[in-house]
Amino acid sequence: MKIFKRILLALILIIAIVIYLNYPKLNIISGFASKNLASNALISKRSVSTIIANDNNMPLIKLADATFNEKEKSSSATVFGLMERNTIYREGLGCVLINKDFDASKMPLSPKRKKKIDTLPYPFGSNTPVDSIFTSVDYKRLNKAVDFAFNSPEKFKTRTVLVLYKNHIIAEKYADGFSKDTPILGWSMTKSIIATLYGTLQKEGKLNVNSTAPIPEWKNDERKHITINNLLRMQSGLEWEEDYTKISDVTKMLYLDTDMTIAQKEKKAIAKPTEIWNYSSGTSNLLSGILRDQFSTRQEYLDYPYKVLIDKIGMYSMLIEADMEGNYIGSSYGWATTRDWGKFGTLYLNKGNWNGEKLFSDEWVNYITKPTKNSDGVYGAHFWLNAGGKFPDVPKDMYSANGFQGQYVFIIPSKDLVVVRTGLVQEPIFDLNSFLSGITNSIN
Repeated sequence: MKIFKRILLALILIIAIVIYLNYPKLNIISGFASKNLASNALISKRSVSTIIANDNNMPLIKLADATFNEKEKSSSATVFGLMERNTIYREGLGCVLINKDFDASKMPLSPKRKKKIDTLPYPFGSNTPVDSIFTSVDYKRLNKAVDFAFNSPEKFKTRTVLVLYKNHIIAEKYADGFSKDTPILGWSMTKSIIATLYGTLQKEGKLNVNSTAPIPEWKNDERKHITINNLLRMQSGLEWEEDYTKISDVTKMLYLDTDMTIAQKEKKAIAKPTEIWNYSSGTSNLLSGILRDQFSTRQEYLDYPYKVLIDKIGMYSMLIEADMEGNYIGSSYGWATTRDWGKFGTLYLNKGNWNGEKLFSDEWVNYITKPTKNSDGVYGAHFWLNAGGKFPDVPKDMYSANGFQGQYVFIIPSKDLVVVRTGLVQEPIFDLNSFLSGITNSIN
């Protein structure tokens, strides 16, 4: 009996220590668990038990006790019964983590979407892909490379892989529980979607990325020279901490802020524009706010991404979630099926040409793939690059949209390839160099 009491006391002490050390983080831990559960359940349509066992099975996050209410389309989470956080669903805007400022009587507008009658095969339509055999493809080598991504499910945690060559699917594979119809959270791949909207605005003559950022609060201080280009290249010189392991600028923004377009705007300058390269999700949400201010009404802002890009190329599964104020969370919360992410890559492989219509100029592709100063050749304008040879066995012209936990859309022009990989583990644990070189080397 004494031994039992000692063990119980020790367990209570351990729990108390854990709570004390992590108490300030509990708000964010329960917030992540609640938001991630609701979005996966309602957008991906996956089972609650699977989401909790896999998607929320992360350091600290797994401490949360999360529950889902299917009838009310909501979720809640606590950590040891503390810091309850709640998430609700809004049609057209996805799930949002709410706080004490939330007013249920003031629901924001929703985007108006139009789905065209589709008669074309994938990828330029959404119908059955055309079966194609290319003599220039070593299919045995290709399939081996794709299988590599799934060979160690507990280590690599790959969920989906899609390979398109010359606008045709040449390989496609899904882990159990996933299919071509399962929307996947792209995390920071959403940044590349937001950036592309600046490409469409520029083509329309409504904006010049080299112009000064239109932010009145910056006009009378050292931030007045920051351009939209500086923001797209993450070289504004503004202070920002992008660290998901602790309470930082990015975790406070994503799990505490009502309006996520403000956080980066209020930061001070720690360097002149172009002097440093500093990856910032706050910058992407600031760009979403600047995008919003290009339109005279909120409805026009909400409709724009779907009207000129997403629905234009038939990414009908895509949903960009919004914050409590109805601003698109351009840093992190874009969902789409693997095939629809493949459409986005195909648009770039074809330099903005979609069924004969140019959505952005050739110069835009050159712009987003130009290496940003001080990034060591790994970053362009809201796209990642291989210009510096980070992946030595992969063509240097490769560029990509990348997301947390290993979401990738790779565009490799020299090989006429688009490769999509999604999962729960990213590089270096998932060996991208081996995976991609295996695919690229299968093309003669």
